[in-house]
Amino acid sequence: MALFNSGKPNETVDTASDQISTFIAPGAIVDGPLTTKESTRVDGTVNGNVTVNGSLILGQDAKINGAVTATNLFLAGEINGNVSCGNGKVEISDTGKLIGDLTAKSLVIDENAVFQGQCTMTTEKTSAETAKERAAGNSSDN
Repeated sequence: MALFNSGKPNETVDTASDQISTFIAPGAIVDGPLTTKESTRVDGTVNGNVTVNGSLILGQDAKINGAVTATNLFLAGEINGNVSCGNGKVEISDTGKLIGDLTAKSLVIDENAVFQGQCTMTTEKTSAETAKERAAGNSSDN
């Protein structure tokens, strides 16, 4: 199942590998923090911080008022709060709106999407960077 498609081949996000275990239906309102252990889809409203140990998918009518922490985020709705997907991917579709700061390893923003905030990109050290640090450490020992 592909969630968003930019029209370019091989650029869809495959969510079939992430089994969605929690759904917040359209029209549902959750007041307070929401924490789930597996991937979650929200089509309603959450007024509070959201923590998902897996992927978080927000439908077009979804709205979160609070900070979001997830492995991956697929945003077609709206988030008013900071987002942290430190080692994962954030994708904001053309209907998505993020008002807040963002931390992620990978970021895709479709045309007409809204993002107002600061973005911090995380990276894992490459083997070349690790070797360079080791070499610098060894030369300072001499």
